[in-house]
Amino acid sequence: MMTGITPINPMIPGLGLVPPPPPTEVAVVKEIIHCKSCTLFPQNPNLPPPSTRERPPGCKTVFVGGLPENATEEIIQEVFEQCGDITAIRKSKKNFCHIRFAEEFMVDKAIYLSGYRMRLGSSTDKKDSGRLHVDFAQARDDFYEWECKQRMRAREERHRRKLEEDRLRPPSPPAIMHYSEHEAALLAEKLKDDSKFSEAITVLLSWIERGEVNRRSANQFYSMVQSANSHVRRLMNEKATHEQEMEEAKENFKNALTGILTQFEQIVAVFNASTRQKAWDHFSKAQRKNIDIWRKHSEELRNAQSEQLMGIRREEEMEMSDDENCDSPTKKMRVDESALAAQAYALKEENDSLRWQLDAYRNEVELLKQEKEQLFRTEDHLTKDQQLQFLQQTMQGMQQQLLTIQEELNNKKSELEQAKEEQSHTQALLKVLQEQLKGTKELVETNGHSHEDANEINVLTVALVNQDRENNIEKRTQGLKSEKEALLIGIISTFLHVHPFGANIEYLWSYMQQLDSKISANEIEMLLMRLPRMFKQEFTGVGATLEKRWKLCAFEGIKTT
Repeated sequence: MMTGITPINPMIPGLGLVPPPPPTEVAVVKEIIHCKSCTLFPQNPNLPPPSTRERPPGCKTVFVGGLPENATEEIIQEVFEQCGDITAIRKSKKNFCHIRFAEEFMVDKAIYLSGYRMRLGSSTDKKDSGRLHVDFAQARDDFYEWECKQRMRAREERHRRKLEEDRLRPPSPPAIMHYSEHEAALLAEKLKDDSKFSEAITVLLSWIERGEVNRRSANQFYSMVQSANSHVRRLMNEKATHEQEMEEAKENFKNALTGILTQFEQIVAVFNASTRQKAWDHFSKAQRKNIDIWRKHSEELRNAQSEQLMGIRREEEMEMSDDENCDSPTKKMRVDESALAAQAYALKEENDSLRWQLDAYRNEVELLKQEKEQLFRTEDHLTKDQQLQFLQQTMQGMQQQLLTIQEELNNKKSELEQAKEEQSHTQALLKVLQEQLKGTKELVETNGHSHEDANEINVLTVALVNQDRENNIEKRTQGLKSEKEALLIGIISTFLHVHPFGANIEYLWSYMQQLDSKISANEIEMLLMRLPRMFKQEFTGVGATLEKRWKLCAFEGIKTT
């Protein structure tokens, strides 16, 4: 086969050129072709096939070279018209020409003739013979027609896709007319009609969303909304009828299912009777096998039907239990549902009318407010002065608060310094006592005093330490600084006396804030820590519930004494 061409038969059978080619596995054998004015001889099969160029898109024109010098246009047409209809032949003065066919597949038939030796008549003259070379030719007309076909196919594909998209696209909503008094009157009539209600309500909704409601058209829109509200009762009645139909259908289905189940029971009873020994012995082996299979299948179906029926009955029982759990007033309301519904709708309509009137009054009030604002704009500079005075007063109050806070900080710093001094004094005293203890022990060992003398010395030292601690406590608990602290101690002591199990600091702070909103929890805690003979702190609870509580211990000292 020729390079670049698929191994297919390029000639239509029956045209008289060549017989159908053999299969692709077998080598192609070309035969002699006889025409009226010439003869075509095939090339040597041992030679390689003639080469061809790449086929241009939409090629209908072939190049024919190696023609005899004496070959005329008529002879060329006689040879190549057997390949198909020829539309044009352009012959050159040299030994080649271009042939344009009507269809593309005819070019493959013409390419098949490449390599043949052409001889005119029976002459052996050199001018009357030549070896044909047929190849694809690139013509502008062919490429233009191919492009036109491609564009046409693309248009057809786009049209097909558009039709498919139009078919699958959901239908667009109907066009909504613009608002006018005439259209509003027609829409009000449509809203009263049950068949045109769904179409009319969409138009009404779009008008309201567009903002067509104003003072002039408010009453007209209110009447349309009222007519839309009148359809609620109709819809509720339709729902009730559909529910009733559904209940009837359920009842019919349940009755039919019970009938089917009874028939299944009868069929199973027949199979059970036939499996008893009286009848079972008279059946053959194959008949017994079939009866057993049928019995099992019918039992499975019967069980499935009975389960379905039991599920329906269970649902009914659950619905009945829900109805029994309801209160008696609701049952009465179900009985008189129609009358109460009518009263409710009437009340709703009255409520709607009052609401519309209220909206109108609100609009009027807003207009009056706008007019007043215009009048009060001239007095804005006066209000600004008042605001400045108010801000100055607040700044002064903040400054006073800052001063008081600074005083409190200074007091706390002084208290901390006193505590540090007391701590250092106690440490020095402890060192002195330790040195005295060492000296006394050495004296006891050297002088050989008894053990009782040593114990007396230890007791004296412990007493001195305790006395020093009490003196420190008395220094800490020196007189109260102000009447406010005395008042706070009195209130806290009465509060803790009422609570014998104690109270945490947050509870105390929440109670004291009702009397003095400026007091803080830290102030209360510092005051309680300054008076250890009156108040003590204990831990209560276990684990996550562990908390600190303050208790009043002033009376405990009196009891012990």
